[in-house]
Amino acid sequence: MNKYLELGQIVNVKGLKGEVKVNSFTDDNTKFERIPKVFLKRKENLTEYEIEKVGYAKNQVIIKFKGVNSVEEAETLRNSYIVVDREIFGELPEGVYYIADLIGLDVFTESNEYLGKVDDIFSTGSNDVYVVKDELGKQKLLPGIDEVIKQIDLESGKIIVNLIEGL
Repeated sequence: MNKYLELGQIVNVKGLKGEVKVNSFTDDNTKFERIPKVFLKRKENLTEYEIEKVGYAKNQVIIKFKGVNSVEEAETLRNSYIVVDREIFGELPEGVYYIADLIGLDVFTESNEYLGKVDDIFSTGSNDVYVVKDELGKQKLLPGIDEVIKQIDLESGKIIVNLIEGL
């Protein structure tokens, strides 16, 4: 498991006072309001920034960092990832996982047939969908429901699934 969680990516600047537009990777954009400091990751370098103000516009989070006061300074942050130490959020409830921890896990059926690796997970509103990609690049979409996802074992790096009718 990675020590840091990516919360979003800075994709543009907003206005002239140093604000940036962020594409959020979280299910709850208000998390940014509860975090006083974050790290901006560029390549493998981490730089700590204090969040001064958080706003929202068109499915994006608008952030003003302390000390970033011009459009030119904000522009240098473009394409950086916003990361935080995972410990800031505390323990997750049983059966709840960070998507980042599930990406790359091996997926097997209950009869131990290898299906591939988790390549992506997206939400449809009613449930998550796990995108499993095999060695040939063929994708299988699995609904993230209890009837299909039988066991997630982060320590062994695998997920056991039940392929119900139609999958």
